[in-house]
Amino acid sequence: MDTTTADRPCIEVVEACGEWFVRVVEDDQELTRSFVIESFALAYAEGRRRRLQLDNFVRT
Repeated sequence: MDTTTADRPCIEVVEACGEWFVRVVEDDQELTRSFVIESFALAYAEGRRRRLQLDNFVRT
């Protein structure tokens, strides 16, 4: 069975139009939360990263 990155949990942090978005993909489900303050978005992403036991998250 071929395992692709789409099958693994991942977290992305993206800035767009003055807002920060954190996208969490886990168990074939996607959740996106928006934040006005960058540090809040990063703290949320870090919490999800720890919960999912990932090495890092992607920041674009």
